[in-house]
Amino acid sequence: MKRVLIASPVKQKTGILTEFLACLQALDKVGLTLEFIFIDDHDSPSVALQEFAAANPGVIILQGTERSQAYQCNEQTHYWQEDIVWKVATYKDYFINLAREEQYDYLFLVDSDLALHPKTITHLVSLGKDLVSEVYWTQWEKELILLPQVWLGGQYRLHETEDGKPLSEEEIGKRQRDFINRLYCPGTYKVGGLGACTLLSKKALAADISFAKIDNLDLVGEDRHFCVRAAVLGFELYADTYYPPYHMYRESELPGLMQHKEKYDYQESKQSPHLTLAMLVRNEADRYLEKVLTHAASYVDEVVILDDASTDNTIEVCRQCLINIPHRIVVNTEAGFHNEIMLRKQLWDLAAATKPDWILILDADEIFEDQIIQMMPFLLRNPQADIYHFRLYDMWNETQYREDNYWQAHMYYRPFLVRYQANYDYNWQETPQHCGRLPLNLSNLRAIPCQIRLKHLGWSRPSDRLDKYYRYKKLDPNAVYGNKEQYQSILDPKPNLISWQDCD
Repeated sequence: MKRVLIASPVKQKTGILTEFLACLQALDKVGLTLEFIFIDDHDSPSVALQEFAAANPGVIILQGTERSQAYQCNEQTHYWQEDIVWKVATYKDYFINLAREEQYDYLFLVDSDLALHPKTITHLVSLGKDLVSEVYWTQWEKELILLPQVWLGGQYRLHETEDGKPLSEEEIGKRQRDFINRLYCPGTYKVGGLGACTLLSKKALAADISFAKIDNLDLVGEDRHFCVRAAVLGFELYADTYYPPYHMYRESELPGLMQHKEKYDYQESKQSPHLTLAMLVRNEADRYLEKVLTHAASYVDEVVILDDASTDNTIEVCRQCLINIPHRIVVNTEAGFHNEIMLRKQLWDLAAATKPDWILILDADEIFEDQIIQMMPFLLRNPQADIYHFRLYDMWNETQYREDNYWQAHMYYRPFLVRYQANYDYNWQETPQHCGRLPLNLSNLRAIPCQIRLKHLGWSRPSDRLDKYYRYKKLDPNAVYGNKEQYQSILDPKPNLISWQDCD
């Protein structure tokens, strides 16, 4: 059993503290021993903390000894005076030293205005990271949008930089939106700063890590000084977004806690969203179909196949791969790929008929990284998303993908997974070729980029490339719907190839 010390300095309004402690009480303990330590910084001992200690073993309550200016918070924001910041830093360093001396496997530092998901600790431990925070969202001031308590650098920089190169305001805004949207997708991401809901491993505890002030560093807040020390010591900082806590930043936000718990399934009572995979196929039996379908069958609930008059045993391969999953195979008697838009609309209607919560459109030569199996349930339950965008890598062989002026698909996020809404008026790009696999009018829905990558295997063999070259020459001889130079580049004898690197 791994020992985890959960630690928090506490000076909190009664209603918020009650919810904080109730969530600690409900934490999943599988494989873990959870112990608690609080520094009670109220003017008189907290009854709520005393009751929590009486109901749970392994709880220590210490009385705060240092008196400082009154901590001010209201419905607008919180006001952190300098002496209070460094008093809290002293408390947190006490927790670190205690966890180090008592040989705990982990220390979890958490603010007392957070309502944690029951899976928070077990999940963070499972990641195997030395320093990782679960991300929550806050309106730091009433007029601001929701923002995370993690950042990329500096005081609170939310955009990537390029070695000091100046960026326009427009580019900074775009990069900020990219970072925020990335965090809305369930996953674990490297960041430059974090705090308030952080798990430290035994390795981190053993290092000379601290919240103490670095005198020549002009950054406000003890978490920033902690993160600088961690980086100097060689630790990477991670932000996790699978189980976002609810930040009870204002008393007026307490009523929203129940809705948050329902959205993120604190009770795990919801039925899993239904995911239908829809795929258009033609003469795929001897290519990648078996590999693609077998992999997809491990994370989808149902499959619909539209066969465009195959003349090989594609149908038999589909049936065999999908024998253990609900599926429907529709076979067109005449090939229709010369008018792709009709096929795409037919496939969409077949998928919609399964009454799905989500529709995933993949071609028979596209396969996700294995992380999708673990991550898909979180993607589908994410209340922040209506569409997920992914990057598609054109594999030129089993281990390399192509990148040059005409082959840059992997540099852009494109939609593949969409929440189905029966009453939405879906419209299509009415062109016979390159019409897109999804309806055209999805831009007003909530779209989120996902870091999991897609391999496009359809260019992997010389014979594949030759077939596609002649297909495009036949179906689009004047390059009306595509790019003539890209068509010609398919047969480039010396393309620029980059080795595929598996993610951690």
